[in-house]
Amino acid sequence: MRKAYDIGFGNNSEQELVIDELKLSGTLPNWVEGTLLRNGPGTFKAGDQNYRHWFDGLAMLHKFTFRGGKVSYANKFLECNAYSEAKEEGKIAYSEFATDPCYSLFDRVKEVFNPRFTDSAKVNIGKLHGKFVALGEPSLQVEFDPETLKSVGVFAYDTKVKQHITTVHPHIDNDSIVNLTTRFGRVSNYRFMQLEREQPPQLIARQKVKEPAYIHSFGMSPNYLILTEYPFVVNPLSILFHAKPFIENYKWKPERGTRIFIFDRNTGELVKQAETDSFFAFHHVNAFEQNGELIFDMVTYPDPEIIDAFYLDRIRAEDKKLPGGEIRRYRVNPTGNGKVNCEILCDEGVELPRFDYDSLNMDGSYRYIYSIGVNRSKENSFYDQIVKSDLKTGSAKVWHEENCFPGEPVFLPNPDGKKEDDGVNLSIVLDEANGNSFLLVLDSSTFSEIARATIPQPVLFGYHGNFYDSVLEHK
Repeated sequence: MRKAYDIGFGNNSEQELVIDELKLSGTLPNWVEGTLLRNGPGTFKAGDQNYRHWFDGLAMLHKFTFRGGKVSYANKFLECNAYSEAKEEGKIAYSEFATDPCYSLFDRVKEVFNPRFTDSAKVNIGKLHGKFVALGEPSLQVEFDPETLKSVGVFAYDTKVKQHITTVHPHIDNDSIVNLTTRFGRVSNYRFMQLEREQPPQLIARQKVKEPAYIHSFGMSPNYLILTEYPFVVNPLSILFHAKPFIENYKWKPERGTRIFIFDRNTGELVKQAETDSFFAFHHVNAFEQNGELIFDMVTYPDPEIIDAFYLDRIRAEDKKLPGGEIRRYRVNPTGNGKVNCEILCDEGVELPRFDYDSLNMDGSYRYIYSIGVNRSKENSFYDQIVKSDLKTGSAKVWHEENCFPGEPVFLPNPDGKKEDDGVNLSIVLDEANGNSFLLVLDSSTFSEIARATIPQPVLFGYHGNFYDSVLEHK
């Protein structure tokens, strides 16, 4: 793992490339046509300074275009102030998720009046009413041109851009885009914002909160919005006065339990506040309604230790095994007594879950979740396998190759497929032995390799991305 650490959390992918055709082994299905856009760190260094956490670093966009059985590739650092100033000054210039610049006392006083949260939006990619946007937290959101990967400008879900954070997993339902923002202040607020084409952002639901929680995603069903508030919370003054890096201001208070706020999507009314045992999660997976119950699936942990596990010194210490998330299903009656029931669906330790969102979002018939995981027979301190979890049987299929570390497996359905898992999964895999990365194409049904396209340099460990049939619709 030491070599993989040095490659995947280093600065070895800083060269910006445009390659018309990657070396391909195997044969791509003829229906795989379009573009995979990925996001993540492109370097964990600024001059002689190192970023401290996997969620830090300077954002880099990656583009894989599939045409006629061939794959082209391009990558580019996200053009933003955090990147340009780091290059010009040779040091970390903006506050990141878990890394602050080396502030003087005078700089800290200035930060109170003019906070410099990063605009290096490195976590996800969204296509929002034809605009392609790099999504990040606690950063600004940055629109970019999907052809050139050049930045276009800042994108906002809310009006006071500097006073809120935004989840990086907006939900899209027909032509509506819904996301959750958190505004910090004397009285803080969770705010659900809805975007309609050619309309200003609209507030559709809100909840006042004394100590806001760290929330990476939320749930949405046909009739409800689900805000899962873990007891990992912050005094908002700590954020506003910026005493520590962003995430280090949050405190784990398990005695609070986990609160679940359920809002009516049509009226914005809070219809139920339920409580359950304390837990932590990054990712909601899916939510739906059946027989009067609201049901939502999540990848959960007993506490937020997983955040500490992503500090780079922890990952480098190979005796510290990475915790795996547990796929759980929660049930609550929005009009009943508020009792929350929970069951474990699969026992593989996983993270970065994906499913057939376009076809089965908010649909209780969905069966398969694709994710990355940690091989239990190994002592690696990072994700080294791809997992297909069967929610019906509780079983799992696994892709694993020695000395390989895959990223999030993006599911692409076969347009002529008759089964839910008729399609492919696309994952960028770090090849420790060869010191580079490749794009892996898996048969989603059998979980066997169909093809791989070799990239001549490594792609650092990243997070999320999406596949688009066309990237030209916004032009």
